[in-house]
Amino acid sequence: MLNSIRDFFDRHIGAAPAPNERHTIELATAALLIEVARVDEGATADERTAVLRAVREKFELPHEEAERLIALAEEEMKQASDYFQFTSLINRHFTQEQKQRVIELMWRVAYSDASLSAHENHLMRKVADLLHITHGDYIAAKMRAQAADD
Repeated sequence: MLNSIRDFFDRHIGAAPAPNERHTIELATAALLIEVARVDEGATADERTAVLRAVREKFELPHEEAERLIALAEEEMKQASDYFQFTSLINRHFTQEQKQRVIELMWRVAYSDASLSAHENHLMRKVADLLHITHGDYIAAKMRAQAADD
């Protein structure tokens, strides 16, 4: 699965440096954010805006680069058979605090359309489990995301 991410990335923006998987990690994170937006009957305009904001904030990317990353992530997510290929990269390269931040950003996307679906809720729990986020940290990230949207 990791090879498919790298192959996709190489075809579209050139080879990422082998020792530095930064772009691959950015792609994996963006793919999870995209999945939250599309899991419940497709992404709304508000959710797409939230994904763009989250990607720009998390990786400090200019608008155009963030949009390109999101487009690549959308394509990769269409081809993905599970979330493990993305979460395993994040687990290897992110600290526990960084992983909690990813969950918080995912919650922000989920809440951005003012409607939390059962599909979004299920996805959030599943990804949090794959990222080894404790229940307390999961709830704290959810509360921070809710407070940020107020």
